[in-house]
Amino acid sequence: MKKRLYQSNAASYFREHSSIFLFIVVLFLMGVIFGAIVVNSMSITQKEDLFYYLSQFFGQVSDGKVTEDNDLFLQSFLHNSKFIGLIWVLGISIIGLPVILILLFIKGMVVGFTVGFLVSQMGWNGFMLAFVSILPQNLIIIPVFILMAAFSVIFSMRMIKQQFMKKYAQPILPFFKGYILTIIVAVIFISAASGIEAYLSPWLMKTIISTASLK
Repeated sequence: MKKRLYQSNAASYFREHSSIFLFIVVLFLMGVIFGAIVVNSMSITQKEDLFYYLSQFFGQVSDGKVTEDNDLFLQSFLHNSKFIGLIWVLGISIIGLPVILILLFIKGMVVGFTVGFLVSQMGWNGFMLAFVSILPQNLIIIPVFILMAAFSVIFSMRMIKQQFMKKYAQPILPFFKGYILTIIVAVIFISAASGIEAYLSPWLMKTIISTASLK
């Protein structure tokens, strides 16, 4: 009975705020598209310089000279946790709403730029590298970022209504408890994504680099 009630409440919550979730997804996709466009606007010299450093990195990956797996896990976990934590904190503040949207757009732009650059410079090999180095962990990270951004926007809007709309008398504490739960769940998923990025992606990258002779 409790499980059915929870599922009903969750479905009702998503239906109520479906427009916000849709807006967040579209904003992220716009960031991805913009990042890909930025690649095409780069000069040939800029692309060559960036590809040179990228080739150096590929050589290090192939030779096994990259950061230790445990260190890479820690770096990935801290980086993504700080990003998620910042979005969460901004959701508590009334003035943080536009910053949340900007951060999500930038995240999409980084993903779009990375994939776009690899594909534009290396064709099919670049697509395969993006597939094995970016996609696995981002299958978890991107949904977590999108959901956290949406939850933060919703909570921030509740805070605004609480402060400036006298008729909005709903207590904020129950929503805040749920908001705390979201960051805990998000960190758990981020740790799983960091594990993939640290222990699986480097091995997949090394395989693709060796096969494609990108050293």
